[in-house]
Amino acid sequence: MEQRIQLGEFLRTRRAGLRPGDVGLPDYGGRRRVPGLRREELAQLAGVSAGYYTRLEQGQSPNASDAVLDAIARVLRLDEAERSHLHSLARHKPKTRRRPRTERLRQSTKTMVDALGDVPALVIGRRTDVLAWNRTAHALLAGHLPYQAPEHPRQRPNITRLVFLDPHTHELYADWQSKARDTVADLRMTAARHPDDPELTELVGELTMKSPAFASLWAAHPVHKCIAPTRLFRHPLVGSMTLNNELMELSHDPDQRMAIFTADNDSPSAAALRLLADASNDLRPPARSTPVDAPSPAF
Repeated sequence: MEQRIQLGEFLRTRRAGLRPGDVGLPDYGGRRRVPGLRREELAQLAGVSAGYYTRLEQGQSPNASDAVLDAIARVLRLDEAERSHLHSLARHKPKTRRRPRTERLRQSTKTMVDALGDVPALVIGRRTDVLAWNRTAHALLAGHLPYQAPEHPRQRPNITRLVFLDPHTHELYADWQSKARDTVADLRMTAARHPDDPELTELVGELTMKSPAFASLWAAHPVHKCIAPTRLFRHPLVGSMTLNNELMELSHDPDQRMAIFTADNDSPSAAALRLLADASNDLRPPARSTPVDAPSPAF
């Protein structure tokens, strides 16, 4: 993904979200030719020349200092995640011709996921591929599809594809709009950290073409970590459940995160989750597994 293009898009969306009155400038009313702050207004407040800011927004100032970026972030009222994102985009990384390494899961991590048993747990990779999940997590998130351990890269389900392209997943989340926005916002941050990952670029391109909802959210350039303390699920097997959602980075594999879902003790959701776990334990592996070299069509 072209960092210069992303940088310009990000700055323009944030400028468009502010009015002069929001930052202490006179607002004389009337319609503006472009929404939000003008470039020269932002430059004035940040203490840089209009020409310099214009070059930065066009990706022509790769050596912008931290002080300048922080001043722009202050004017645009960026939060911590957005500020970090701005710094990532402004630091042009040299392109590499090396193919990105296939994401591999350490055996100890897989063992930990399996050991959680009735607690839904999964590990998500850089590109939101499922690197491992236990049967309860599969029953929660993709129980309408045959279970298979995602051991081969071509068999791995992808959470972002499920959110935007799978009707079951759309119905699973009671507040799908919130889940969709969180997913795109998190993917935006990953794309800024890994601008030359071709598989990530392909994923964004595919979803932009296939999902108008994804394309619209991607263009709005939301930026924040995908952290929601609770989510309401409408599961077709056990009904509604409000589950706590913990997302943790793995210290030995910084591009991998573990997601764990729990329910409050003695709640209706806890009872529903136990029913789901019991149902997933009754499942048996399919008699015939998917061939190693064949992609899973379901994901």
